[in-house]
Amino acid sequence: MATNEEKLDQLEQIRERLKLGGGEKRIETQHGKGKLTARERLNLLLDEGSFEEFDPLVLLAGTEYDPEKVQAEAVVTGWGTIEGRGCYVFSQDFTVVGGSLSQRMGEKCIKIMDLAMKNGVPVIGLNDGGGARIQEGVDSLASYGDIFLRNVLSSGVIPQISVILGPAAGGAVYSPALTDFIFMTQASYMYVTGPDVVKTVTGEVVTHEELGGAMTHATRSGVCHFAIEGEEACLQEVRRLFSFLPLNNMEEPPLMETGDDPARRDEELLHILPDDVGRPYDMREIVYRLVDAGDFLEVHEHFAQNMIVGFGRMEGRTIGIVGNQPLYNAGVLDIDASRKAARFVRFCDAFNIPIITLVDVPGYLPGTSQEYGGIISHGAKLVYAYAEATVPKITIIIRKATGGAYDAMGSKHLRADVNLAWPTAEIAVMGPDAAVNIIHRAELARAKDIDKARDEFVVDYKAKFANPYVAASRGFIDDVIDPRDTRPRIIRALNMLRSKSDQMPAKKHGNLPL
Repeated sequence: MATNEEKLDQLEQIRERLKLGGGEKRIETQHGKGKLTARERLNLLLDEGSFEEFDPLVLLAGTEYDPEKVQAEAVVTGWGTIEGRGCYVFSQDFTVVGGSLSQRMGEKCIKIMDLAMKNGVPVIGLNDGGGARIQEGVDSLASYGDIFLRNVLSSGVIPQISVILGPAAGGAVYSPALTDFIFMTQASYMYVTGPDVVKTVTGEVVTHEELGGAMTHATRSGVCHFAIEGEEACLQEVRRLFSFLPLNNMEEPPLMETGDDPARRDEELLHILPDDVGRPYDMREIVYRLVDAGDFLEVHEHFAQNMIVGFGRMEGRTIGIVGNQPLYNAGVLDIDASRKAARFVRFCDAFNIPIITLVDVPGYLPGTSQEYGGIISHGAKLVYAYAEATVPKITIIIRKATGGAYDAMGSKHLRADVNLAWPTAEIAVMGPDAAVNIIHRAELARAKDIDKARDEFVVDYKAKFANPYVAASRGFIDDVIDPRDTRPRIIRALNMLRSKSDQMPAKKHGNLPL
């Protein structure tokens, strides 16, 4: 009969063998590809010594507890902390059957997802796997469905973050797609079907990277929110994002001491805008000067670059920023920009993050490609998101706010709380030049000097319509402010709105124009 010490020795042998995943040779292969193992990734993501593993003794299907041959399932799951705040994690292990999903593996993930909901803390998934385990047939597909259900039930209740560090194909892409944020590295890819299937079905010849690489999804599809080179840098950015987020939808975002004076005025804000309203500038320069210590985490940086969204802090508290970007397509609202901003606004609203909107928009983008692509429905998503949001909403009109885009970008009419404008703001149904061509078509046709007449009509139009004072006289703009006072005015408004209480009419849910 084995002694207690011998039984403990056997347990330690089993534990040590299971920690090797697919074994030392496969770990070497993983490192040879420039990739880390599942456990190495968790060590980088979580605070040192904080990881508490769940189900470490769950075995790969078909294996037994032979200390010499025992093999773990293809995922490491558990709980840990990031800067002292808790989160649940799973990390797929590519060294075990290519990280493919089995029923047992799915059950491990489901267990921690359920615990995360019960305890009100985020879930972070590190993905590196080859999809459903073919040998298990429908059992593996059922596991995906069980995970998808948890993603949906958790949505808007706890933050969900997906990190793609290798392949994610077939059913494996839909769980990340249901989460709030997706990170990808240069060694990762996501697609529903791979290049071989694409070639067979459509005849297209495409590489893994072209079809589903990080920059493809960061620039073209918008599936990827953060494309970062290198696993260590990527996981550090996950930690940075985590620092801005509340643990659940019942908590306020975390407070961080930044040392930045809330009453700080910024003289440079007077000089960022060109005198010529047709010239572009970088809206980020305004954002950096408004947030604490210039710390702004941009989301979807490479997608729909005519729109900026991301997180910053003011007086140490997390805020979400949405802003038109005049450097790209004049900051116009198009399909992708509308989708990008609407999704971000809805995330902020779900997790009690105030929304600051910086407006410089010439309107919605015209053209057949936009109309055929559904700009009406996609543009309506942004209207819906702002109208639905009940968190504090503060809007600053920097320069142009034209046509329906004026309404869509956090206007007073969509329940914004505080709407301010710089003296440079132009709020009108359309831009002066286009408006004059319509309103004064007959006079221009009779004019001896068309250019002179048009210039005079433009000056008159700006005086009557394209300025902030008409909207202010109607109460649609609460005040026209000195640009240098923008930061302290926003912070005072946020403090005023700390106790805001607003709600939507009782209903199961609205019918968002998807």
